[in-house]
Amino acid sequence: MIVQTLPDKASLGRQAASEGAKTIRDALAAKGESTIIVATGASQFEMLDALVAEPDLDWSRVTAFHLDEYVGLPETHPASFRKYLQDRFVSRVPGLGQFVPVHGDTTDLEAEIKRLNSLLGSREVDVCFAGIGENCHLAFNDPPADFDVDAPYIVVTLDDACRRQQMGEGWFPSLEDVPERAISMSIRQILKSKRVILSVPDSRKAPAVRAAVEGKVSPDYPASVLQTHENCILYLDPPAASLLSQPNRS
Repeated sequence: MIVQTLPDKASLGRQAASEGAKTIRDALAAKGESTIIVATGASQFEMLDALVAEPDLDWSRVTAFHLDEYVGLPETHPASFRKYLQDRFVSRVPGLGQFVPVHGDTTDLEAEIKRLNSLLGSREVDVCFAGIGENCHLAFNDPPADFDVDAPYIVVTLDDACRRQQMGEGWFPSLEDVPERAISMSIRQILKSKRVILSVPDSRKAPAVRAAVEGKVSPDYPASVLQTHENCILYLDPPAASLLSQPNRS
């Protein structure tokens, strides 16, 4: 895992977007299409703003999946990740080839998981944009995460720390309003991405960053599994990097 600390959130977002856009362009040049994973949450604001502004990127040949979605939450809800991505990504890029939403409010979760897995399972993912949760989760794989499940998407139960983070970021008015389950991309599926680009700002993420970068690889610290990925880069701002012994490493 490569770690780079940038001066501020804006710099972090621009660099992550620039690296991701280069990966997409390279894939388009090599095979004529690209599949990407896009993340949500407060940590991705600056990155997405920069990504949609990237020049000379043929979005019409790009298919985008997203990492996760709450079970039972309609797309109209302010916390819906489908709404988040429609507002901050899909509607802002010219002619995106395809966006594959996770329908968390489906009446048939098993059928939705089957649909998603059939669409993603055979694809080569060129780049996965992601973040790290305050509890060190990766996507909605809260600790202890399942490192062994092969399915691309799974239904997971959210722990209290995760749900408190969602409330603390202002997505929900109270803890009781935060759903207890979600559809999440699995750890193994994320690791299949040819490149993983993490954007992680803010001091509240510092303990999780330290565990992910300098701790043992453990299901108790799900993002630590990215230490095993051969092409993962983590972009931090100084507060997020504040507990690392080496805020930059290659």
